[in-house]
Amino acid sequence: MYKKIVLLGSGELGKELVIALKRLGQYVIAVDSYKNAPAMQVADECEIVNMLDGAELDRIIAKHQPDIVIPEIEAIRTERFYDYEQEGIQIVPSAKAANFTMNRKQIRDLAAKELGLRTANYLYATTFEEFKSAVNTIGLPCVVKPIMSSSGKGQSIVRTEDDIQKAWDAAMTQGRGKVQEVIIEEFIRFNSEITLLTVTQQNGPTLFCPSIGHRQERGDYMESWQPAQISNEDVNAAQGMAAKITEALTGAGIWGVEFFLTDTGVYFSELSPRPHDTGMVTLAGTQNFSEFELHARAVLGLPIPEITLERAGASYVILAASENSAQPIYEGLREAASFPETDFKIFGKPYTKQYRRMAVALAYTNKNGSTDQVRAKAKEVASKITVNGEVSPSV
Repeated sequence: MYKKIVLLGSGELGKELVIALKRLGQYVIAVDSYKNAPAMQVADECEIVNMLDGAELDRIIAKHQPDIVIPEIEAIRTERFYDYEQEGIQIVPSAKAANFTMNRKQIRDLAAKELGLRTANYLYATTFEEFKSAVNTIGLPCVVKPIMSSSGKGQSIVRTEDDIQKAWDAAMTQGRGKVQEVIIEEFIRFNSEITLLTVTQQNGPTLFCPSIGHRQERGDYMESWQPAQISNEDVNAAQGMAAKITEALTGAGIWGVEFFLTDTGVYFSELSPRPHDTGMVTLAGTQNFSEFELHARAVLGLPIPEITLERAGASYVILAASENSAQPIYEGLREAASFPETDFKIFGKPYTKQYRRMAVALAYTNKNGSTDQVRAKAKEVASKITVNGEVSPSV
């Protein structure tokens, strides 16, 4: 089996995916908007383009004639995927999935209205007057997000009347694409959040990874751990919702499906049709296959007989503290490497900006071990590594 694959988005998740694909004998062209992105460092070829430019996307596809296109980020002119799919190119997981999940309005309406999944109450607004009215209807506190964005960009919590204008401005200026619309969500008072990595196969059953717990700041993940503490009842509810929405979106691959766990049960939150940042904990060997290996196998149609928990593990991010420093320097590696049952991965990003994720620390123990202990150890490893002499703001 030999496939030519165009990877759209070449960050740290894309890098690990390229490594997994190369180990399965595939040819990968890594695409991103800047030079020397992490996945480009391990791919067969690379292209630097603005992926929000449909004509540029068309040019790349015409030039390389890929068998498979794998979107790895949201900032892509995804409507072009429908044409590529009609031409016989495999879009991962599907053109429908890529388009629906880039737009919070489409995915939330699919989940809540068409599939009947349990979600937070929500409204949309395209003007400031509509926004103020929606905030009043939903009530305080509430969560505000641009319809199109990722990694927490433009997201905020409105806790008081003084926050309303600031939340609107952030959502309008930090969203992606040309759609000037926001979603206003009920603030769910949850006990914890989980990611349920869900694998859909071309010729096999849908599989679920052991639940991953995670913690966010500024709308972006700071740490994750596997397995998460979750009742059998909540596991069954989450798996049922994940199976229903991934089946509706169609296609094969791994999906990061996020849920809130509350005193009254499980709420669907969001979904990504690709390896999930919280799933970097699987790089600690927590499963028989990492999320990247699972994605590669599912995309290629290789059978995945089972997913098993092998270790308890945790990941903790290492962030840059400063803006726009080229050729970042990492120190403290000797100290970080001195802890048993740990590891770390430096992503190879060519420059820093504030809060940019530059590396991840990992820790693990036996599968019945304490996730609290491995979380603490992963954080300690992260604290030893500095970027340009500065300790990560995450620790």
